[in-house]
Amino acid sequence: MIYILLIVFTLLLLFYLFFILRIKIGLSKLKECNSTFDETSYISIIIPFRNESAAILENLESLIQQNYPVDKFEVIYVNDHSTDDTLVKLKNAISTENIFIYSLDESGLSKAHKKRAIEFGIKKAKRDIIFFTDADTVCNPEWIKSMMSCFDEKTAFVAGPVQFTNSKTFFEEIQQLEFAGLILSSAGLIGANKPMICSSANLAFRKKVFIEVGGYDDLMNLSSGDDELLMQKIACDTEYKIRFCFDKTALVSTTANKSLTEFAQQRKRWASKGLFYKNKFITIQLILIFLFYLGLIIQLVMGVTINNYFIFSFVISLIIKMGVEFTVLKKGIGILLNEIKLKIFFATELIHVPYIIYSSIAGAFGKFTWKERELKR
Repeated sequence: MIYILLIVFTLLLLFYLFFILRIKIGLSKLKECNSTFDETSYISIIIPFRNESAAILENLESLIQQNYPVDKFEVIYVNDHSTDDTLVKLKNAISTENIFIYSLDESGLSKAHKKRAIEFGIKKAKRDIIFFTDADTVCNPEWIKSMMSCFDEKTAFVAGPVQFTNSKTFFEEIQQLEFAGLILSSAGLIGANKPMICSSANLAFRKKVFIEVGGYDDLMNLSSGDDELLMQKIACDTEYKIRFCFDKTALVSTTANKSLTEFAQQRKRWASKGLFYKNKFITIQLILIFLFYLGLIIQLVMGVTINNYFIFSFVISLIIKMGVEFTVLKKGIGILLNEIKLKIFFATELIHVPYIIYSSIAGAFGKFTWKERELKR
């Protein structure tokens, strides 16, 4: 029985090694975005918001400062029932005619609030290319130009890099490094032509393709998934390309969570959609990754209580995991990270395993809080 378990753990390790190496290879395959787009192209930027008083004005300013003709893009803010002074602040700060604010009426929905806000914004949008970011972000002045450079006639969806800033505390530095790993995974998998995850804080897509795949019609039963579930629908149901704009000028920045509770709620929300991907092969891969992480804990426990062989297999698996992940994180230096501090890296690796296990289980079966709302999966 011991040897059978060791074989199972080894197979899970080999799968995880293959998965991470595919991300690394995919990153090397990312092509520079240099499509000859017409700089007079019109775009619509949609930003749903709820209770973003602390960040909304900085977000607005970053859009006003875009190095793009002001008469060639519109910004559509959609108020999702804010209960603070975000709406008042935004209205008082707007000084240009290309920025619009709308407010949702009461829907009675217990889920999919953000998707409903996005759909509302898309209906109001006058342009075919839709940009999408969050209200607590700051966009690089070249953001529009950089993301647009990835669009050609065969491309329908472009994901971009997102960075956690304000990394002043040890906890925030851990989040920055861990989040950089997620963004690099997104970029690498897209580069490998296996799109799996992306961030709603930085993406763009064609409105006509959004309509062609049915938008969020079959996703309104889920509270999350307005980003990668849409990307996967486009990848599965159309012949269009999915691209990643791996360029510092396309960077969108946001702040890390202030507390462990906020972090846990965020990651539960992100994990809640994992069992509902359109491509079930992706779901199988996520389950295998979860089993690999769970297997690490099991090996440690069995090594202490049953047989020292499991301690050996645990240490080997952990070293290999850390080694391959470090090589991927190095790809983010200069774009997502200035450097990789070893003490932050090792601390991140220590919490990585238990947090992935917790968020996967809690996201699949539990509830989570987002913007003062108690939501179900």
